[in-house]
Amino acid sequence: MGLLSLGTPMEWKDAQPLASHVRKHGIQQFLSLWNKIKDRRGDILLWGDEIEYIVVSFDEETKNAKLSLRQEEILKVLSASDKETRASVPGLAGQIPTFHPEYGRFMLESTPGSPYGASPKELRGVERNMRLRRQIARSHLKPNELPITLTSYPRLGVTDAPFTEPHYPANGNASRSLFLPDELINPHARFPTLTANIRKRRGSKVAINMPIFKDVNTPSPFIDPSIPWDRDLFPEDAEAKAGAAKPDHIYMDAMGFGMGCCCLQVTFQACSVQEARTVYDQLIPVGPLLLALTAASPAYRGYLADVDCRWDVISAAVDDRTPQERGEEPLPLPGHTPRGGLDRDADKIPKSRYDSVDSYISQDPLNRRCYNDNPLPINDEVKEQLRQAGVDDLLSDHLAHLFIRDPLVIFSEMVDQDDETSTDHFENLQSTNWQTMRFKPPPPGGRIGWRVEFRSMEVQITDFENAAFSVFIVLLTRAILSFGLNFYMPLTKVDQNMARAHKRDAVNTETFWFRKEVYRTRNRHASRQASRQVSRASSAENLQNSVNGNGNGGAGGRSSPNSLASSDSEAVEEEYAEFTMDELMNGKGDDFPGLVGLVHNYLDSLNIDVETRCEMGLYLDLVSQRASGKLMTTATWIRQYVRNHPAYKGDSVVSQEINYDMIKQLDLIERGEVDAPSFLPKGYAQRRKSHEAQPSLKA
Repeated sequence: MGLLSLGTPMEWKDAQPLASHVRKHGIQQFLSLWNKIKDRRGDILLWGDEIEYIVVSFDEETKNAKLSLRQEEILKVLSASDKETRASVPGLAGQIPTFHPEYGRFMLESTPGSPYGASPKELRGVERNMRLRRQIARSHLKPNELPITLTSYPRLGVTDAPFTEPHYPANGNASRSLFLPDELINPHARFPTLTANIRKRRGSKVAINMPIFKDVNTPSPFIDPSIPWDRDLFPEDAEAKAGAAKPDHIYMDAMGFGMGCCCLQVTFQACSVQEARTVYDQLIPVGPLLLALTAASPAYRGYLADVDCRWDVISAAVDDRTPQERGEEPLPLPGHTPRGGLDRDADKIPKSRYDSVDSYISQDPLNRRCYNDNPLPINDEVKEQLRQAGVDDLLSDHLAHLFIRDPLVIFSEMVDQDDETSTDHFENLQSTNWQTMRFKPPPPGGRIGWRVEFRSMEVQITDFENAAFSVFIVLLTRAILSFGLNFYMPLTKVDQNMARAHKRDAVNTETFWFRKEVYRTRNRHASRQASRQVSRASSAENLQNSVNGNGNGGAGGRSSPNSLASSDSEAVEEEYAEFTMDELMNGKGDDFPGLVGLVHNYLDSLNIDVETRCEMGLYLDLVSQRASGKLMTTATWIRQYVRNHPAYKGDSVVSQEINYDMIKQLDLIERGEVDAPSFLPKGYAQRRKSHEAQPSLKA
C-alpha cells in the first residue's frame, strides 16, 4: 500500500522541481535514523503476513460476478466493529486483525493484530488467524458479496459488459484509460495523483502487453476487437493504434491493471541490521521460485494469457520511465518526445521501479563482488552523501540505486520537514521502489527493529495454501540462519529465473538456476537423511558463533578454511546449475538437498511435539507436491476450468458466464464444500469443514 500521508498532493509540473530536495532530505533522514539504530541488536524474530482480497459482488439475475467498489464503506464498518470489540473486551486487543485500504476500491488488505513468533508451535496459529480475518471480512459484507483471495480478476477492464458494481464509464482524467474508470481507484489523494503523475512523467500512458494464449480458435494474428481503437476523448487515446498495443498481446493501459492485483507478502524482524542484510540476500534467489510455485494469474481483461503470473503486469503498470530512460523511440504522435514529461535529458534505466532486486547488500564474506553482475545505475550525489557519513559501499549502492527515481507524490504541506524526527521523504522513495525484496529500517519510535519483506508470492485461494507458503518461508529463513546456508549466485541468473517463472506451467516445464553447494562447508551427501547430521553440526556452530558475536550475518564474520566463499578469481560459473522445480524443492539424490529438505532438517534439529510436526508436515507437503507436479498451481486450475467450461469457444475468451461460474466454484473449494483433488491435498475439504468453527477471538 505504501505511505499514506494527509495533505494536498502536487501535480507533476509542481512536484518535478522538488525531486532533488526530496532525495537530499530523504537520505539525510535515513542517516539520522541510521546513526541512532545501526548498532541496535537483540530484537526477537517476529513476523507477519499481508493478505489482499478482491471483493466480488454477484448479480444473480444477469449471472455476472462484478467488482464491488465499497471499500471505504466496508472499512468503516470493520473499524467500528474493531473499536467496539476493543472497548468491550480489552484483553482481545492483540488478537483483532487489522484491515487496510489498497489501490483498488474493490480490494482489502489484512494483517494479524500482532506479530507472530517463529517457533513451530506458534506457526500453527497462522492458518487459524488467516481464517479469522476472512471470516470477519465476510461477516461485514452484503449477502451477495464475497472476499476472495484471487490474484487477478480475469475480467478487469472488459468492454462487453459491466465489471464493477456500481458501473462507471471509463472516462477519468487521472488514468485516461480506455478500459478502467477512475472511480475504481481508492479516493485517497495519493492514489489518483500517483496514477496521473506516472502518466505525466512517462509522457504517455503505461503500456502493458501480455502475450495472448493461442487456443484452437484464437485468431492469428490476434488484434483485440474489444479495444476502442477510434475513441477521441483524450490525446492519449491515439496511443493504442500508434503502437502501444501489440499484435498477439492483451493490451492494458492503466496503473489499476497492476496495482489491482493481489499478493501474499511476509515481513520478518531480524535481531540486527547484519542479520537483516543476510536474510535479504539469501532470499533474493528464492523469490522467483516462490513466484512460480504460487502462480495464480493467467487471465487479464477477459482473455487467457500465455503467462501465469502478475509480476510483469505490475512492473509495466507503474513504469514511469521516459522513452529515453527505457532506451526506446517515443510513439509517432504529436507531443511524444524522448524526454517524456521531464524537462531534461536522462540516462537509461534498465528496469521499472517495480522489478527484481539489483544488488546484494550483506557484508558476509560469502557475498562475492561478481554476484552483483546487473547494471546498477546510482545517484552519485546520494552515494557520496552516504559514504561521507560512514555507510559501507554495499548499503550505499543499494540506497543510491533506489534514489535514482523521482518522488511521484509530494504533499505541499510536507515539503519542509525536520530530518531528525521525520522519515517521510525517505519513505516516499523507499516505498515506491517495489522490488521482490524490501530492506526496511526501523521506523522512528524504537519499538520495531530491522525488517525484511518477501514480496514475490501470489495470493492463494485458500487460507491453508497462504499459511503453507508463509510458514515455509519463515522456516526457510530459520534454516538459513541456523545452518549458515549460502544461496548466492549472480543476479543475472536470478533475473533469468524471474522471466522463466512467468511462463505458462513454469513449475513443470522450466528449469531454474540455483547454487549447487548450499552449505558453507563442503557437503557431498546432500540428501535429507545424509545431510541431517551436517545441518545439525552447522546449527551448533552458528549458535556458538552467535554467542561469541561472530554470527554469519555479522559484518566482521570470516569464512572457515573449508568455506565455499570462493575468491573472485575462481570461476563463478561452476557454482550454480539448472534444476527442475521438483529437484529444487524436493532434492536431487545426494547432489542437492532441496529447500523443503532443508526445512525438514531444521525441524529435525528441534524438539517439537508430534502434533506440531504433523501440522508443519502438511504445509511442507503442499509445497513439495506443487513442485513435483502432483498438485497444480492456481493458474493451471483457472486455465483448465476456463478451457473445459461448456461455454468456452476455444478462442481464449473468459466470458461473463465462465467467470461467474468459476468464482462461485473457487468459493466452494475454499469453504470445503467440494473436493479439488488435483489442486489441493487429499482431505483438504474435510479438514476445512472440521476447522470451520475454530477461528474466534478468545479472551
